Amino acid sequence: MSVKPEWLRVKAPQIQRVGSVKDILRDLSLNTVCEEASCPNIGECFNAGTATFLIMGPACTRACPYCDIDFEKTPKELDSTEPLRLAEAVKRLNLNHVVITSVNRDDLADGGASQFVACIEETRRLSPHTTIEVLIPDLCGNWDALGTILSANPEVLNHNTETIPRLYRKVRPQGDYGRSLELLAQTRKLNPRVYTKSGIMVGLGETDGEVKQVMQDLRGVDCDILTIGQYLQPSSHHLQVKEFVTPAQFDSWRVYGEGIGFLQVVSTPLTRSSYHAEEVRNLMKLYPREMVTVAH
Repeated sequence: MSVKPEWLRVKAPQIQRVGSVKDILRDLSLNTVCEEASCPNIGECFNAGTATFLIMGPACTRACPYCDIDFEKTPKELDSTEPLRLAEAVKRLNLNHVVITSVNRDDLADGGASQFVACIEETRRLSPHTTIEVLIPDLCGNWDALGTILSANPEVLNHNTETIPRLYRKVRPQGDYGRSLELLAQTRKLNPRVYTKSGIMVGLGETDGEVKQVMQDLRGVDCDILTIGQYLQPSSHHLQVKEFVTPAQFDSWRVYGEGIGFLQVVSTPLTRSSYHAEEVRNLMKLYPREMVTVAH
């Protein structure tokens, strides 16, 4: 599975635009998941002037065998200046929509919820018209911490399911499929106006039926948006790709997902959780939801 098919080959990025985004990120000492997780779309997204910010990192307290983010048993203390630096980058890049994600911080009592809130609040202060998506870890099932994040009213709450239940022990050994579904269900309960989102990767040995079952499970907790993309092996030390799924199969999942009620399904080989995330602004116009005050 070492030779990538034609549909997985991406054009080289335009160095000038990529360089200018990187300059801002380096100037403000910020991490992006685009770089840390070796995303194949870094050229396209940086060229468009967008980035998914990775907070509380760059090292993670979990060592998932598919992920290219560094593992660290003793991560650093949270940086109180990070929220302002992130907000300044959003302002300098003039982003309409920003995605804020994090490494897993199982060492923190709230899983880093307070840092997410600080980043949301600082971004809103400097860029009040920018919509905000948070891509969060499972918080070890701490729903009070989830409520803390939702109290800051991000427009989108994203939590990736990553794979099918049968492969969880192999792919996501410190995760729990039921816990991930429950997080999305709790999100809908705690803040009904937020748009919920999840993503899975394929090519690790799952069947068409198993993928469709995950899609049904996600709709069962009223998940609004789904992303499906091809898993690519970051290095020889990571899980191997079992198959390269064809664009036609990705398209069939998109059609199926739209048919069972997702507001949006982004399903292509190169799709990642925050790929074309700014398109949610159009969904918000098509399917508006009233703002609510979250008691916490």
